[in-house]
Amino acid sequence: MRQIGRLEDETQARQFGDFLYSRQIENQADPASDGGWDIWVLDESRIEEAASLFEQFIEQPDDSMFVLGAGQGARQRHRDKQEGVPKRARILDGRTAFYKPPIGYGMLTITLLVASVAVTLATSLGRNDRITAYLSITHYSVDGDYAKWDSGLPEVRHGQIWRLFTPIFVHFDLLHIFFNMLWLWDLGSMVETRKGTWRLLALVLVISALSNVGQYLYSGPTFGGMSGVVYGLLGYIWMQGKFDPASNLELHPQTVTLMIVWFFLCLTGLLGNIANVVHAVGAVVGISWGFLEARWTVRQRHHR
Repeated sequence: MRQIGRLEDETQARQFGDFLYSRQIENQADPASDGGWDIWVLDESRIEEAASLFEQFIEQPDDSMFVLGAGQGARQRHRDKQEGVPKRARILDGRTAFYKPPIGYGMLTITLLVASVAVTLATSLGRNDRITAYLSITHYSVDGDYAKWDSGLPEVRHGQIWRLFTPIFVHFDLLHIFFNMLWLWDLGSMVETRKGTWRLLALVLVISALSNVGQYLYSGPTFGGMSGVVYGLLGYIWMQGKFDPASNLELHPQTVTLMIVWFFLCLTGLLGNIANVVHAVGAVVGISWGFLEARWTVRQRHHR
């Protein structure tokens, strides 16, 4: 997302925005503190094209190309809104559950995927208790159907900080890791390509640590999986798209509905022993972070 210029008149800003919409260039007009209107283009790959059109518009705003295009764009925007068409759906495949970033997948997302698969295979889907216990939030031993551990996270308190995060790499069945990796592939890539690797890393670390501690306090150390991070990323993207459209992060409503349904289905116990606290804490952290960041970003943008 990048600002390509400023117009003093709101009518002209709306007109140019509708013209860009007719060219399938997602944009946003924000009021500036001095009374003008900032024009933002969401798709980085269309910045140069939009900037060139902006210069032409400044020179000849009454040109028939802009007048006719603005009318077409306004009508198309109205139709899309009535039909519930999400942003960028006319540019990308709106039938998919996720928005697919137009640029490549980030290295951190790929690293998390590879690490999860490698650890899951190395632990034989969590059945190798020796390795699994070393990666869990605290060491435990299994005696029959029961697990034993020392309370108070003694390993973490003595410097084994990695244990706060490494449970996310352990998965206990193929369906578990398949769906987690599917969600991570889309959500992680979306955040990394739009917000950067460091933002995604910070989100993963904070969400995983808090959700893992929450699950440990509720039921002990015998859990694992990327679900908390996935729900955290979902919440983060949801709030960013809702309160800061210029963030270029957006979820299809079907995705939000599916994840919410899955969340409550897990609570029923029909799917087996699920670490539901991880889901809940991850979602709360992601939603809170996404909301607060969006509000702060929009406020800063308007004060520039």
